[in-house]
Amino acid sequence: MASMGGELLTTGQVAKLLGSSRQQVVNLCERGDLPFVRVGAHRRIRREHVEALLQPRRALTRDQLKSLWLHQAVAGSLVSDPDEVLGKASVNLDRLLRQHRGTMTEVWLRRWQDKISEGVGSVLRVLTSEDPDAVELRQNSPFAGVLL
Repeated sequence: MASMGGELLTTGQVAKLLGSSRQQVVNLCERGDLPFVRVGAHRRIRREHVEALLQPRRALTRDQLKSLWLHQAVAGSLVSDPDEVLGKASVNLDRLLRQHRGTMTEVWLRRWQDKISEGVGSVLRVLTSEDPDAVELRQNSPFAGVLL
């Protein structure tokens, strides 16, 4: 392996550096957010690309901001009527999971299921946070139709 920035890391090593799961690293690679090379059947990521991810985060894009604002409005509805909002989200999740079986979208939808099962507080954090994980989750939101 090369030294310094050219050092190749496994997805597990990158996950430790980023404080995330190995699957999240794979997702970053597959979306093109983290360049990688294949060594046999395995992904390897240059340390310099990981270090670039660790730099201070950029501001949200305009689309990400609009999504955040819409989901903040959903958060208001969730606080007012948690059963109604989570009920609609669950119905949407079931439909979306059938449509996206076996895709990366299914992975994000399953994460929404986990958040919903953790309770209102967990869902509120995702709906209102600028954390990169929350930004990604909102791209596969099950809250369509809640604000009607």
